[in-house]
Amino acid sequence: MSVDRDDLTILFERYGPGYRWLATVAVMTGTITVVLASTIVNVALPDIMGSFGIGLDKAQWLSTAFLAAMTAGMLLTSWFTDNFGVRPTFTWALAVFAASSFLGGIAPNEDVLILARVGQGTTAGIVQPLAMLMIYQVFPIEWRARATGIYGIGVILAPVVGPTVGGWLTDNVNWRYVFFMSLPGSILAIFLGLIFLPGRLPNTRPRRFDWWGLALLLVFLGAILTALANGQREGWTSGFVLRLFALSAASVLAFVLWQLRCPTPLMRMEVFANLRFSAGALVAFIFGAGIFGTLYLIPLFVQSVLGYTATRAGELLMPSGLVMGVAFPIAGRLGDMISPRIPIVCGLVVFGFSNILFYWADADTGFWAIAFWIILGRIGLSFIMPSLNAGALSRLPPELLGQGTGSINFVRQLGGALGVGMLSAYVDRRYAFHADAFVSTQNAGNSSLAALRTQIEALLGRSGLPDTQLAGGTYDYVGKVIAAQANAASFNDGFAIAGLVFALAILPALIMRGLPHRRP
Repeated sequence: MSVDRDDLTILFERYGPGYRWLATVAVMTGTITVVLASTIVNVALPDIMGSFGIGLDKAQWLSTAFLAAMTAGMLLTSWFTDNFGVRPTFTWALAVFAASSFLGGIAPNEDVLILARVGQGTTAGIVQPLAMLMIYQVFPIEWRARATGIYGIGVILAPVVGPTVGGWLTDNVNWRYVFFMSLPGSILAIFLGLIFLPGRLPNTRPRRFDWWGLALLLVFLGAILTALANGQREGWTSGFVLRLFALSAASVLAFVLWQLRCPTPLMRMEVFANLRFSAGALVAFIFGAGIFGTLYLIPLFVQSVLGYTATRAGELLMPSGLVMGVAFPIAGRLGDMISPRIPIVCGLVVFGFSNILFYWADADTGFWAIAFWIILGRIGLSFIMPSLNAGALSRLPPELLGQGTGSINFVRQLGGALGVGMLSAYVDRRYAFHADAFVSTQNAGNSSLAALRTQIEALLGRSGLPDTQLAGGTYDYVGKVIAAQANAASFNDGFAIAGLVFALAILPALIMRGLPHRRP
């Protein structure tokens, strides 16, 4: 018996069958800590923008830089675990994550803050696949969907609870404390990892690192996210943006071709030769775009359109988190019993419908109406994730499980990074469209505008404004009304497009037929 296998065997002998759950708690603590950081900053964006005097086009990098770095980091997990083992990889990654969190809390400007988010995202990407890897190592095949469902509570619940805590800290203390709050969880996870996680796993050996693959991936992510962030300002058909899109397409093609010929690739492309895994990866991409995209839009929508405080915006997500805590174990148990495509399709339909409902939201929409729509969507997500992971990975041979878990998480995070970028760009574009459309109706022939101007001028006159300033004050007020309406309509369109994209994921989900625990 190899030394690697003895390491895991000794832990089972020391703690008995309950070791499975001790290992799960250890990796789950780390996962909750790093996933919490992915969305907790969203509710603090208005305060951060005010502190550093930046616009939304640069502020969005606080989300997209984290998600993009996490996407790249997920492909490093397999190399680190093969060369150093699970325990060193987990503990050192969390140590760097804690250092990056501290740097974010003391950042003197937005550039240092974005750098800290890159550090957080890279190490978060390394930590997350370790959880699925350990679950598939310590649990028998018939228990994996159930264990994934319980683990998924942390993966999905953390981004929901995070904005609640982050909103309270932003309003009552300072936005910098949303970074400092990651430190206790990091320290606890490091302690648990040192005790309960094994070293190198069975059947693994050191291998060379794929530097070319990493470089091509970073070029792709940097080019496409920069294009999405600058498209509205520079023009979508400008030479600068078109060159960035061309560079991203060329680099991703070169990445795939290099992975096929590289002896030690970041991502083994043979996992995608399995049709079921490829279908699951496509669903995971859309799943990531949906959850991270909407978690980015919702706090901005309720703060900019409904006038919520950061605390109120965070409280809006809390009921959905409590519901998900109940729904996830049920969904995990269900994933062990029936074909994965059934809960996945049902979850896609429910989440897509919940986003469509946001199309009719406006300044008069009540708190609990929006909270119910979010709850509905999170119930849908609860039924997608356990069956998606179990269904996609169940037909892979044991030697590809590590690559499979890393790849499915990579694709989901890639969907999240691109989803935030694309939704942000789409909302900006729709804002410009609606603003132009509303302005074009405000002319001399508009009787409603004439009546409104008369009423506003009368109100301003009674408030003491000089007659020479009445016209300017009236047009300023009308302009603000138009901007508010255009802003609300642009967010409505963003949620609607997210719902429609989820409907497209139903087709690949239908390919994932059969029970997840059956093997050929």
